[in-house]
Amino acid sequence: MNLESNFLEITPVLPSQNIMRDIEWHQKHTGFNPIFGDNMYSGLQRAHMHIHLQWHAETPEDPLLGGSVIKLFVGDIKPVFDEFVERRTVSKDKLRMNTAWGTHEFGFFDLNHNAIFIVQSI
Repeated sequence: MNLESNFLEITPVLPSQNIMRDIEWHQKHTGFNPIFGDNMYSGLQRAHMHIHLQWHAETPEDPLLGGSVIKLFVGDIKPVFDEFVERRTVSKDKLRMNTAWGTHEFGFFDLNHNAIFIVQSI
């Protein structure tokens, strides 16, 4: 299997102090409309593009601008996970299967404390 062809899309996750306010702003100013979510985490879509919004408390423990989060969506997570274990990017216990939000996923931080998740929708 060609691992490069296994990568499908990238979805930015933007920090938010108020999800509902930001959904309204995006509808008005960017044309992105909500497709799922609640006041803690929501997804917006325009054509084939997606933006996710994640609420942050803006406290020292949960800063609003403490680092970005990206999600790389793949068709089959297992060979990608195996590669990242082999690279020692993650340990074998990091794969989360059948999450409550309908994914298989694993994540890690880069050198700038940005969270990177590899996700398979199920």
